[in-house]
Amino acid sequence: MALYRKYRPASFAEMIGQEQVTKPLCAALDNGRINHAYLFSGPRGTGKTSSARILARSLNCVEGPTSTPCGVCSSCVSLAPGGPGNLDVKELDAASNRGVDDMRSLRESALFAPAESRYRVFIVDEAHMITREGSNALLKIVEEPPEHLIFIFATTEPEKIIGTIRSRTHHYPFRLLTPPAMRELIHRTVVAEGVHVDEDVYPLVIRAGGGSPRDTLSILDQLLAGAGEQGLTYDVALLLLGVTDSSLIDATVNALAAHDAAGLFSVVDGVIEAGHEPRRFVTDLLDRLRDLTVLQFVPDAIEQGLVDAPTDRGETLKQQAALFTGAQLADLATEVNDRVSDLKGATSPRLLLEIMMAHLVGSGSNPTAVPAVQQSPPQPAPPQPAPPQPAPPRPEPPRDSLAQIRESWEEIRGKVQGRNKVAGILLAEAQPVELDGQTLVIGHNTGALAQRLNLDVNRSAIESALRDVVGTAISARFVVGTGSSTGQSTGSSTEPEPEPEPEPEPEPEPEPEPEPEPYSREAEEEDMVNQSQEAGELDHRNPTEMARDLLADELGARPV
Repeated sequence: MALYRKYRPASFAEMIGQEQVTKPLCAALDNGRINHAYLFSGPRGTGKTSSARILARSLNCVEGPTSTPCGVCSSCVSLAPGGPGNLDVKELDAASNRGVDDMRSLRESALFAPAESRYRVFIVDEAHMITREGSNALLKIVEEPPEHLIFIFATTEPEKIIGTIRSRTHHYPFRLLTPPAMRELIHRTVVAEGVHVDEDVYPLVIRAGGGSPRDTLSILDQLLAGAGEQGLTYDVALLLLGVTDSSLIDATVNALAAHDAAGLFSVVDGVIEAGHEPRRFVTDLLDRLRDLTVLQFVPDAIEQGLVDAPTDRGETLKQQAALFTGAQLADLATEVNDRVSDLKGATSPRLLLEIMMAHLVGSGSNPTAVPAVQQSPPQPAPPQPAPPQPAPPRPEPPRDSLAQIRESWEEIRGKVQGRNKVAGILLAEAQPVELDGQTLVIGHNTGALAQRLNLDVNRSAIESALRDVVGTAISARFVVGTGSSTGQSTGSSTEPEPEPEPEPEPEPEPEPEPEPEPYSREAEEEDMVNQSQEAGELDHRNPTEMARDLLADELGARPV
């Protein structure tokens, strides 16, 4: 029989490392506070189904409900590990019975009274696999069950169970076991089996199990099956588990500390030649970097149990941790962690390993700083530096440089275009205005573009082109406008300054108008005659006729 089945706990007292579940459950059982539905969640192999069976056994014990089943009554015997089972305790695998018809069948059978026990208990494993329709079919009986009915849901993904069911349960989360708790479980199993196991094997089994008691006991079962007469030794466990040889990991760490690229590539060759799985090598290297990081910040991490290492490896790990700073180890671990997923299913794992080593050399290229715990001896005071000498004056550009720049302006623009295409385009409408000492004032008709050309990224390309053509370092400054009077302006403004308006000339005084002649009666009669004559000249034709004549004159239209 497999070890994880042979040594399955029969009571809450035998469970290791799940006190956050066993203590409140025991208190509830002893106080008679029984709920109609429970939800056990957590990673695989942490004891959810085993705890559900223990809870069913505690509920139906003749002395119960109790946290300590008697172990002799018919219910305790039938529900013990390896027992025949009980008619009133039914286990359902929701991964294969997940539909609405399965849940309806469960609901109908749950209504029957228990045959020989106090409660009918339904243990639903992998409860998150139940479909939404099946969950809705089960909801009513979970919401209002008979007094004799208790549901225990076990799942690795509690968030996938619909909220209406989850809210009606008592939720108990299971966790992965800590290394000390796992060591206790392994030691108890080894003692019960009567097999000798080297102490150095324990860290290998604990790390391979990943905190899952079931997985750890399965690995231990495999190792014990291959053990010889001397028991389970470190070398045998190393070969069976496929763990990377520690000498390769040590060589990698030492090469990283010495920035030895050749040594790192030699390690890759050794990994491939020895037949190690590249992804497993990277994982083991990441574990080593983790241990060194913890030791860098917590020197007594091995004594505290934060780093689980063989007894003869503790001093070696401390020496390796002293070769790096905490920041360097963190950078190296981050780089390795980012590369682990790339090796899954890789067609050329050796190439990926070599690329990773090249990146690791770059990550650890900073000089190693001395850790804070190592105090350096006092150093003598450094000599006083000599007083700074005045810098020699920069050579002035020749006076005819402005003319040379104007003649070579297209060449300068071409060089700028080669260095910075954006700056070359912006110079299309710019012209050199004047040479102010060692500063060339360049005018541009658009203020926004002049301001953009004053940015360092554009101005540096222009100054480099000027230095190539003129042969002297000349700085550039952009202003708005291309005339010679714009040299005092800067490119910080977005619009050109308006030119001052000329002073208005004084208007000449208007000549006095002649006074109108007096209006006589004869003039009035003459005006009346003229107006009557003008009115007689108006066209009094019919509007239709006027339109027809207009069409005929302009368009040549004729009446039909």
